[in-house]
Amino acid sequence: MHLLDTLQAGLRDLEARHLRRRRRTTDTPCAPHVRVDGRDMLAFCSNDYLGLAAHPAVVAALAEGAGRYGAGSGASHLISGHSRAHAQLEERLAAMLAPHIEQARALYFCTGYMANLAVLGALADKDAEIYSEALNHASLIDGARLSRARVQVYPHRDAGTLDRLLADSRAPTRLIVTDGVFSMDGDIAPLRELLALAERHGAWLVVDDAHGFGVLGERGHGVLEQLGLSSPHLVMIGTLGKAAGVGGAFVAAHATVIDWLVNRARPYIFSTAAAPAQAHALLASLDLIEGAEGARRRAHLRALTGRLQAGLRLRRWRHDPTPTAIQPVVLGDNAAALRAAAALERAALWVPAIRPPTVPPGTARLRVTLSAAHQPADVDRLVHTLNRLEEDPGHA
Repeated sequence: MHLLDTLQAGLRDLEARHLRRRRRTTDTPCAPHVRVDGRDMLAFCSNDYLGLAAHPAVVAALAEGAGRYGAGSGASHLISGHSRAHAQLEERLAAMLAPHIEQARALYFCTGYMANLAVLGALADKDAEIYSEALNHASLIDGARLSRARVQVYPHRDAGTLDRLLADSRAPTRLIVTDGVFSMDGDIAPLRELLALAERHGAWLVVDDAHGFGVLGERGHGVLEQLGLSSPHLVMIGTLGKAAGVGGAFVAAHATVIDWLVNRARPYIFSTAAAPAQAHALLASLDLIEGAEGARRRAHLRALTGRLQAGLRLRRWRHDPTPTAIQPVVLGDNAAALRAAAALERAALWVPAIRPPTVPPGTARLRVTLSAAHQPADVDRLVHTLNRLEEDPGHA
């Protein structure tokens, strides 16, 4: 059939350019030591930064929530799917972000992708302008496109260029849109400078803190806490399937913004609510994040990050140390990144090769992510193998 032939030709083209993707199947809970495709592996590829995905308290809360609320919500939040667990979770999240956002309220979504589509589609229209960071996540890029607003992309972490773009704008509504922690690079957006621009030019600052929430800040409240930022111009998106270990996402913003989203955000209005049990489990996760155990886990994660950075001795490959759990090793060439990932796999180390379009062409990399569930010996094993592999590609 011609239609299938076209798709098969496209797949062959992806294969030739070392861009074809395939799934892996795990048989164990999310953890550093996993069984994947029938093999025991040491994984450095999940976003479970605090090691809460299989934490006994979170697992028990999920089961308790299922017993109390059932397996599913049955409808959208605006019909009958908004449970007491959802309401309590939103109240708790709003309280966490209250020091940073005036009259803060929170809105829970099934996924971070959905939350980003909702925010940009509801706050921007065809007369608005969106200023999008060059390395933003795909969900922000897609949300900007779907909003019908004029989109201008500013270079990575370049507040000067952004200032000039905003000064030239006559749009009635303007949104600066950025990742808080960049998911493939691990560096942090210059949010102090961006917030100053948002306030000076009367723009929203939309921050996707998917990889900062739970990890950064004294109490794990994310990049806004880490940098001590506060403003009614802030709209923050946080993901709850990464450091929080469960699933879903939230938007935190001024109460008026949240009320607008409830009434105008199509991904929220027309989606069945996530299972209440998931929201119930997240309440237990937030207790851990804000408590003494969360503080210990963040300190352990920082120590592991420093250990990896101190141990790597790379000459041909590039590793730019970051202040987060994301530590990329850039090889550049797609095929080289795949070969390195395959060599690590032969050594029972699971580190994914990240290629375009997830990263810009010519920057294929190994995306190393650390978790508080890792032990120092795990990091030492990875460092030793990476150093040997770069010196002798046939070693592993």
